Amino acid sequence: MVEKVITLENISLPEFLGIENRNIQEVAAAFPASKIVSRGNEIRIRGTAPEILKINDILNSLLQHYHRYGKITPENVQEYLQLEEQSVLEHATDQTLLFGAGGLGIKPKTPNQQKLVDAVQKNDLVFVVGPAGTGKTYVSVALAVKALKNKLVKKIIITRPAVEAGESLGFLPGDLKEKIDPYLRPIYDALHEMIPGEKLKFYQENGIIEIAPLAYMRGRTLQNAFILLDEAQNTTPMQLKMFLTRLGPNSKAIVTGDVTQIDLPSRQKSGLVEALTILAGIEGIGFVQLEGSDVVRHKLVKRIIEAYEKTDAEAAEIRAEESARRGPYTNGTRRTNN
Repeated sequence: MVEKVITLENISLPEFLGIENRNIQEVAAAFPASKIVSRGNEIRIRGTAPEILKINDILNSLLQHYHRYGKITPENVQEYLQLEEQSVLEHATDQTLLFGAGGLGIKPKTPNQQKLVDAVQKNDLVFVVGPAGTGKTYVSVALAVKALKNKLVKKIIITRPAVEAGESLGFLPGDLKEKIDPYLRPIYDALHEMIPGEKLKFYQENGIIEIAPLAYMRGRTLQNAFILLDEAQNTTPMQLKMFLTRLGPNSKAIVTGDVTQIDLPSRQKSGLVEALTILAGIEGIGFVQLEGSDVVRHKLVKRIIEAYEKTDAEAAEIRAEESARRGPYTNGTRRTNN
């Protein structure tokens, strides 16, 4: 038997442990062969080494959740227990990419997230496509931070198109930076989890980490850098081509997007959709598809995605049936052979 002690610091114990330590009891119930005891701000775990590693991973995930949302519920505990069980069943990796600002390990949580990690190791340009909540941006930012910490690159450049989704930038208050920052908020959130605040501020002030709208990339050569283009489904073909041709020596780039959430005008083609076809098969470019099964947010997100996918499939089937019934017509006029 092995014992491990985890000390809880800078957290509200009632919010993390739950009423009468119920959250820890939920974890203990999932591992009956081990003994988990909470006393004060310490959690003591006794059991076999493999089980202790699993319990430690779950507690780390719960600590990450607490630092993001400020509270843990028994339902949250069950979600992370299910994720751990799923990762074991699917042989997901336990390889840690880096340790975050709070000392917590950050690693791919699903086999497809691991495919993203592997693709970035093998290729200088990787396209990763998938629905919301699958960790596209988060894992990509972690890979960029890891490359910077390991001195594989000299800087990180993160960009995304500032596409309006129901609200005009012109009517938002503030200067250009203040208008653009809300679009980049997910990037800032991920970076704050991975880099201590003062160090992140130093990196940004000295241009080691640059976060900017896509328009700022025009005319540049991005070398010795790890570059991330987020929300690429909202780029035009010209914008995406401009970005891809910025890649300089000793640089890597990840392009992420969700082709089901395109906010461009209805007649404007998505640059990401076009690039997935044009660039397929080119050596040095990797492609990774994340699925609803990779969702690591609230369990409802996975159900929502599945419901939309089912509706889209049914609509496509109805359109196909209607097209077959209409027969060889074009704009209401039967085709004739001359």
